[in-house]
Amino acid sequence: MERIVTIERFILDNQPEYAAGDFTALLYDIALAAKAIAAKTLRAGLVDILGQAGSTNVQGEAQQKLDIYADQIIAKLCDHTGRLCIMASEEHEEIITIPSGYQKGRYVLVYDPLDGSSNIDVNVSTGTIFGIYRCLDWDHRGRLEDCLQPGNKLIGSGYILYGTSTMLVYTTGSGVHGFTLDPDLGEFLLSHENIRIPEPGRYFSGNYSYQDYWTKGVKIYADWLAKGGEVEPPLSGRYIGSLVADFHRNLLLGGVFMYPAQNNYPEGKLRLLYEAAPLAYMIEQAGGYASDGRRPIMNIVPEKLHQRTPLFIGNRRLVEEAEILIAANP
Repeated sequence: MERIVTIERFILDNQPEYAAGDFTALLYDIALAAKAIAAKTLRAGLVDILGQAGSTNVQGEAQQKLDIYADQIIAKLCDHTGRLCIMASEEHEEIITIPSGYQKGRYVLVYDPLDGSSNIDVNVSTGTIFGIYRCLDWDHRGRLEDCLQPGNKLIGSGYILYGTSTMLVYTTGSGVHGFTLDPDLGEFLLSHENIRIPEPGRYFSGNYSYQDYWTKGVKIYADWLAKGGEVEPPLSGRYIGSLVADFHRNLLLGGVFMYPAQNNYPEGKLRLLYEAAPLAYMIEQAGGYASDGRRPIMNIVPEKLHQRTPLFIGNRRLVEEAEILIAANP
């Protein structure tokens, strides 16, 4: 019988040298939130969580009922533990402060509670994305500045994929590791240790219906992906429309995901803080690369909580070619 490793055991055995028990516990808090969200997701057709909630988030997007539940469960599991100094969520216009009655912690949590929520009603995979930073100044309880840090300051990030099975994949700077939720045990078990994005890439993920909005350089790049280059073989198109699901497939099988700047989203559509930076940290740990088409995502310092960015992420060679072709064809 193969050795069974729970996520709690793996986190304890592999926590970074600087980590105290509260960092390990924070990761396990996120795993607990994942279980709660997964339980609701699996029952989406049986309970009153399908459809829109009748409100919009700060992005101007209609909120799904499960969006709201996911946001609340993460915040409520993490706001009183003494592990965080501040939180920021895609669903909140302002930072989420830690209630005054609770101890301030040393870490910062940023998260997208339910990426791809427009897919909920048609039973397509959704996901949660999170990033963890250190508190910048221990003398302050938690400030906007603590959240507006570049990806190269992350000390942990990950995502939870709610699909045919529920997976939690995370990194703390020493490889990318995946865990699958065993519904019988109610526990995440190690299933994918030290994930490396395979070469060559196999899949290209992008919304071709937006071709008319793409710049010349992006169109040339998409054509290059479909036809292949001197070294790279042609890539097959696969696009789910759920960032976590598209990223997860390309992480395991190789490829590139892109959501470029375009006429209807001149600054890009994806959020730098909650989506692009945490996934950029992960892909670099797996041997890949993430760019906004001109520079590394990891080096971009956010100027506001809900800042948007273009995103090209996947195999390093494929993403670097995007930078070359976009620069040559403005």
